[in-house]
Amino acid sequence: MGGYAPGSELDGLAAAARAALVERIEASGAWSGDPAWREAFAAVPRHLFVPYYYVGAARGYERRWGESADPGARERWLRGAYEDTPLATRLRDGELLSSSSQPSLMADMLAALEVRDGHTVLEIGAGTGYNAALLAHRLGDDKVTTVDLDPEITESARRHLAAAGYHPVVVTGDGARGVPERAPFDRIIATCALGGVPRAWVAQSRPRGRILMPLATGLILLTVTGAGRAEGRFLHTPAYFVPLRGAGRPGGEPTQLGGVPHRAREDDLFRFLLALTRGSLDPQEAHALWEQEGRPQRERYGITVGEEAEWAWLDDPEGPYAWPLPS
Repeated sequence: MGGYAPGSELDGLAAAARAALVERIEASGAWSGDPAWREAFAAVPRHLFVPYYYVGAARGYERRWGESADPGARERWLRGAYEDTPLATRLRDGELLSSSSQPSLMADMLAALEVRDGHTVLEIGAGTGYNAALLAHRLGDDKVTTVDLDPEITESARRHLAAAGYHPVVVTGDGARGVPERAPFDRIIATCALGGVPRAWVAQSRPRGRILMPLATGLILLTVTGAGRAEGRFLHTPAYFVPLRGAGRPGGEPTQLGGVPHRAREDDLFRFLLALTRGSLDPQEAHALWEQEGRPQRERYGITVGEEAEWAWLDDPEGPYAWPLPS
């Protein structure tokens, strides 16, 4: 795996940094509804999952590495591993391919899943393996499956997980297709962005199962309500994730914003609406709706997945404001 070795001079610093991170997340209230996640974050060593990562620098990215010959550089690597920030872990030609998500956002997402003992979970996007380790600590190795399209990512995730003492099922494959041989699942969580809800995820969920995924700079939490059907609302939390490889890139906001006031263009909630209604409303129509409805928060929007189509909506799935999503 490389990087940090147990028993090294950084043991004490790692323990202190992890404890400080746990305190910061706890102060945010992320675990108020499910304090069992505190134990998982306190136990799983994040630095074992990021033996190197990249941080922004004047000329692009600076690589931090746990095996640097410079003791000061090793300390910066370790301290950075426990900052409450996303860490870039894979780059190609300057493009971000994979990252370790912000821990407090991970805590929000895991708490929103409302897992219970005995639940089975499918994670879409193996990343470093850290999120799968948190799930495995809470539920047990045999209850957790994580999938990624890139064999290099799944292989490194297996190494990181083994180094930390966890052995969930790691699958190399197209996450949009799920993992049918391990289905059905009580919970599905995606750590990569898509433009719509894959039907395979709904089909591979148990009745009343939950699906949590990034979509349109937000997090949609769906409950499976019947065969091929699911529905739910967005969480209040903004979320920006690397797109799922193999499923096409989710569309960004349109570039033609003429006539939209600058204040709205810079507003996170308006950009969320632009992403959610891409291909259905032009920016001027989206802005008129946004102002008319009082600049809605994310929680007022939802998604319905039916047997034939899926659509986003404001306030009511049967109400006047609804927009189709790509299947």
